[in-house]
Amino acid sequence: MHKKQEKGCAAVTWKQYSNKGWSAFASLGRQVRIGVLAVSTLATVTPVQAEIERAESKTIDGEGEKLEEIQVTGTMAPLTQLQSARIVAVLSREDIEAAGVQSTNDLLKLASGVDVRQRGGFGIQTDISIDGGTFDQITLLLNGVNISNPHTGHFSADLPVSVSDIERIEILSGASSRVYGGSAFGGCINIVTRHEKQNNLSLGAEGGQYATIQGDARASLSYGAVANRLTLAGGRSNGGTDNSEWRRAQLYYQGDYTHRDFNLDWQFGFSKKNYGANTFYSAAYPNQYERNERYTMSLRAETQGHFHFTPMVYWNRTYDNFELIRGERFGENFHQADVYGLRLGGYFSWWGGKTAVGSEVRNEGILSTNLGKPMEENEYKGVRSEDDIFYNHKDSRTNVSFNLEHNITLSRWTISAGVIANMSTSVDHRFRFYPGIDIAYRPATNWKLYASYSKAFRLPTFTDLYYKSPTLNGNAGLRPEENRSSQLGVQYTQQGIHGTLRAFYHRGHRMIDWVMYSADDIYHSTSFNLDNMGIQADAKVDFTKLFNKDIYIRSISVGYTYIHQHRRDHIDIYRSNYALEYLRHKFTCSINHRIVSRLTANWSLRWQDRMGDYRPYANLDLRLQWTEQKWMAYIQGTNLTDCRYYDLGHVRQPGVWVMAGARLKLNL
Repeated sequence: MHKKQEKGCAAVTWKQYSNKGWSAFASLGRQVRIGVLAVSTLATVTPVQAEIERAESKTIDGEGEKLEEIQVTGTMAPLTQLQSARIVAVLSREDIEAAGVQSTNDLLKLASGVDVRQRGGFGIQTDISIDGGTFDQITLLLNGVNISNPHTGHFSADLPVSVSDIERIEILSGASSRVYGGSAFGGCINIVTRHEKQNNLSLGAEGGQYATIQGDARASLSYGAVANRLTLAGGRSNGGTDNSEWRRAQLYYQGDYTHRDFNLDWQFGFSKKNYGANTFYSAAYPNQYERNERYTMSLRAETQGHFHFTPMVYWNRTYDNFELIRGERFGENFHQADVYGLRLGGYFSWWGGKTAVGSEVRNEGILSTNLGKPMEENEYKGVRSEDDIFYNHKDSRTNVSFNLEHNITLSRWTISAGVIANMSTSVDHRFRFYPGIDIAYRPATNWKLYASYSKAFRLPTFTDLYYKSPTLNGNAGLRPEENRSSQLGVQYTQQGIHGTLRAFYHRGHRMIDWVMYSADDIYHSTSFNLDNMGIQADAKVDFTKLFNKDIYIRSISVGYTYIHQHRRDHIDIYRSNYALEYLRHKFTCSINHRIVSRLTANWSLRWQDRMGDYRPYANLDLRLQWTEQKWMAYIQGTNLTDCRYYDLGHVRQPGVWVMAGARLKLNL
């Protein structure tokens, strides 16, 4: 990497993997104002300019080596960092190691604008939302591939990758349907995996309270123009609370081929989890149990030349077995959800700017013992590994979309405008248009003002439409949600000091939620008009960069988000399960400091106040880490104040949880 002088200011441009379709949203064509956060900025997730990693820094995964440059872009047609009009918050590999989390979901808890509602430790079952929305209203991407689940958003965060696989996480707030399609209703999160070219083997293991053990092995092997990465991971735990024990296994493989005229990359992922689901979906049934399996596969390419052609094909499959009463057939469900997708697109530059076009066909289907339309008896299909149980319900829908985007870049201005035309066979076979525009103005080197407006939509999940149980009743008449999202913000960036202030207003129509109308009612899937509005402020001081040396206090970062909701109807609702139980206040703070020699400490504090029958609470986490060039060892404690709290319903979260572990890297 090197500094590149541009218009009199020093900017660090990252170009490694810039020709890869999965690099930072480039594959899906969304503009990214990117920044790599230094150690301990997780608490604020402040989007900043990419910064220089110190050559003398040493980690066991090679971050201490001098890296090539990468150019991270996110529009359908790539733009530079200074040109981009939309801001995306980025969690770097360095941030992930400093935070000392056990799962991706735990990492996202420290982002001030993200709401993470856990039903168990280590991200076993987690709902993730942005800006007061619900877990069904965001798109989850793995290296730019949409892995969102049409069965239910409860499974979207079931990733086949372990924390050691992740290079960075990118968080885009606000409606983004014009590029990502229907599920990008309230935002988008992209998980970008590591892309090492060196041949090496990395081993990690940790253990701690409640008989918790985890481990992973990751190998990187390159042969000429072909590079391969393979990770095996697994773990188990007693869970820390009643009926919350879990076991899981993960396998992830990624490869790529680089040629002068084109590039190919492919990936395959598998995850399996079995876990006790204590009161997960109803306090009336505390002894629930769940089994999930997930498969994901994709292949994409990018050509070089005047027109960059970027085709992609992908497939996702999820198996789910839910027991309302553990070990009994009553209330038990089996589901198999499949997603097939083909995306064709590309971009080119001309005197008027950069233009990109795209099209996608995405088929979503489900076989179930509960969800969908009843099948004829001669159509029944046997449930895998079950001799006497058959799928007797099914449904499917095909979504067709066309995208167009144009970008105009001037010395101080950037204008990015686009539209998506979408048709779903589950609605009325008519194309509907969802436009968006982003504008950025740079009055000075360190300042950036931006504004955006986007219209978005989301189709109901199959669970929203069809699920029936003793405590839940779906609604097959639900229509797609629609959202009009507006944002205003300002960003200040200089060496070692970064800050952002953002205000947003999301006007929602037909917002879907599960509600009770009285104390003795069951939950019904319904919709109502709901607006989310709020402000988000983040600030960070990196003293190592400010003073250009390693001092005792390396960095301090803080973040705060306030959200308010307004319903535009007068229907009395006794209880909301998701949409109305939003985080009104969330405050995060992180401090990273050196103790002695190579021993460092990272403190993370999170305080939040949720609407509904919840009490405000604070969690304090600490990670102590000793780092050498080829290995590291650590001990970490989560919830050090032993706060007993609830993220969702009656699911009690664990108290103090102490873990210790080590990681070793070997060159091959």
